[in-house]
Amino acid sequence: MATRANSVPHPTLVQVDPFIPADQQKGLHNRWHPDIPAYATVKPGEVFKVECVDWTGAQIGNNDNSDDIKTVDLTKVHNLSGPIAVEGAEPGDCLVVDILDVTPFEKMPWGYTGIFELENGGGLFAREFKSRAAKAIWDFKGIYATSRHIPGVRFAGVSHPGLIGTAPSAELLATWNTRECGLIDAHPNAVPPVAFAPNPTGAYVGQDLDADVRARIASQGARTIPGREHGGNCDIKNLSRGSRCYFPVFMPGANLSVGDLHFSQGDGELSFCGAIEMAGIITFSTSIIKGGVEKFALKQPIFVPSPIDPLYSQKLIFEGISVDYHGDGTQYNMDATVAYKQAALNAIAYLQKVGYKLADLLLSAAPIESHDSPNACVTLALPTGIFEHDILPKPEGLTKHDFGQCAIRSDGVV
Repeated sequence: MATRANSVPHPTLVQVDPFIPADQQKGLHNRWHPDIPAYATVKPGEVFKVECVDWTGAQIGNNDNSDDIKTVDLTKVHNLSGPIAVEGAEPGDCLVVDILDVTPFEKMPWGYTGIFELENGGGLFAREFKSRAAKAIWDFKGIYATSRHIPGVRFAGVSHPGLIGTAPSAELLATWNTRECGLIDAHPNAVPPVAFAPNPTGAYVGQDLDADVRARIASQGARTIPGREHGGNCDIKNLSRGSRCYFPVFMPGANLSVGDLHFSQGDGELSFCGAIEMAGIITFSTSIIKGGVEKFALKQPIFVPSPIDPLYSQKLIFEGISVDYHGDGTQYNMDATVAYKQAALNAIAYLQKVGYKLADLLLSAAPIESHDSPNACVTLALPTGIFEHDILPKPEGLTKHDFGQCAIRSDGVV
């Protein structure tokens, strides 16, 4: 018969409430800084759980307008759980992180995808579409997601952390701030901005700290928006359960932090808030490879993706080249970003013919695949099996359906 002896549940090291603002909770932070102390410590090989709020810290609601997307306070993002120190990790080591599971909270079985305002975050197509806030709410039923705002679609999620990384050293933090502030200085009036400088406004560490330490973290702490040498905002859709991550260690304990959980995401995360964002629980185990930075020439993390992936046998593939034929027709030399945007815009234009008015919301959230090659010819693969109707080309053309509208601003501006 079953016995209680030796049946020890895995501990939850950070506990949060997904309905309470992040800046009212312990064990969370929204800046990278070496002076943020470890919230908990584990031994290599231990299995542990970490609870995460959504990346905005409970700013977005399950409703039918996008006013919360329009007014979201981006000085308060991303909200990360941790840091978690690993005993024995030292600078120059490699921290091996096994992602054992990623799930939404049972009490919050929904997530959202958003298009941000051009002036407040924007996204890949912010300029092309003069982005205005829009939102889709997704309901989770087991492994599947559906949305009342994007009807006719159902797909299996590959849940993963959008943001995970180790803490920087003081020297690495200074390098980040110097180079990113230099980029901002070179493009002072860019909309959306090319980078985000340290900003004390909205900075938060959910621990009891000396006032001077808290002020130093707020004034110097790196924003969490880009990925960097330590990992960070990598947004790899296959970094789900069964994945393994190899992170360089820059300070004693490594100080691992995680957040920005996604139920699903398309390659490239086309809109700024482009995955199905969710709050949830992630389960880890860690180990250490001594001297791993030197052994593996580890300038940035290395990832082994999950063996678990939804199987869609048929895909509709859209190609793009490095010619801005959706814009002014300019030819670019080997520019994979231009090529990717053209492939995505081709897919968006096609889906609009089927009836999806804000198709970039769908492409951000669904498990699409995109690839580039040396001649800057890029493809975007859209699995046809996620649709409840046929979207393949036919001699008579496409049938356009009325799918209504996603959640938009209460003033009706789109």
